[in-house]
Amino acid sequence: MANWKLILSYDGTAFNGWQVQPGLPTVQGTLQQALANVTGTPLTVDTPLPQGSGRTDSGVHALGQVVSVQLDAPIPPQNLLRALNSALPPAIRVLSAELVSDTFHARHSVLRKSYEYRIFERRDAESPGPESRTPDRICSPFLAPYVWDCRWPLALEPMQQAATLLLGTHDFTSFAAADPDLSARNSGSSGPNPVKTLYTSTLTREQGLLIYRVTGSGFLHHMVRNLVGTLTDIGRGALTPEDLPRILEARDRSAAGPTAPAHGLYLVQVDYPPTPSLEGTSL
Repeated sequence: MANWKLILSYDGTAFNGWQVQPGLPTVQGTLQQALANVTGTPLTVDTPLPQGSGRTDSGVHALGQVVSVQLDAPIPPQNLLRALNSALPPAIRVLSAELVSDTFHARHSVLRKSYEYRIFERRDAESPGPESRTPDRICSPFLAPYVWDCRWPLALEPMQQAATLLLGTHDFTSFAAADPDLSARNSGSSGPNPVKTLYTSTLTREQGLLIYRVTGSGFLHHMVRNLVGTLTDIGRGALTPEDLPRILEARDRSAAGPTAPAHGLYLVQVDYPPTPSLEGTSL
């Protein structure tokens, strides 16, 4: 069995997230079927699933999801790349395929992940008042599945100030949603470690969008979407940057803001320790 590292980009609009779910279209299930078609291996209950760096929720997109999978098929990397992209729907593209050592695992080997959240600002926070306010911007139907069409005017400066306060190592329990799958699997255990380190946390305006970029050692269930929901509450004046330390200290989901919609979120990049490539290895 050869160990493969794949990098995927996908439009999550039509998928019920990454993880296989009976009777529902998922990225993992679609990739598994394509791998079976390409290698000529029938799918059974014992067929190993391709392992992603983490699960993305229904509607979430990926620019650089990393997958590890073991295949018992002699095929050169470029041939596998072409064959998979022919077998997969256009919403999923394999950007690269390489042989790696058996020690590499897409989820267990992660050093850090980077996400991006895109907000379409329908209203201008700098507008002087309702009488002279410019008309709301219209979000194109070709953009709407990939951004949060936010109805509130957002003040950027306090959001940027708050984003900076998130940097460093914190207990992010207040920004974690309960994960029913993990709860069932880890019954009797304490669950995932809520202490994470954020290395970057920035907000910028670019080409008509407000973009939040965050890189961290790991992320809890819905954590990025809950961070964005809280930052938008700060941007619209429902909270202030000074509320963030209190929210973190509370370790209580109800202390933070709402969960931002899934379709504005992108998994951008996953970083790993150096892994010896086996490219050129004879199979």
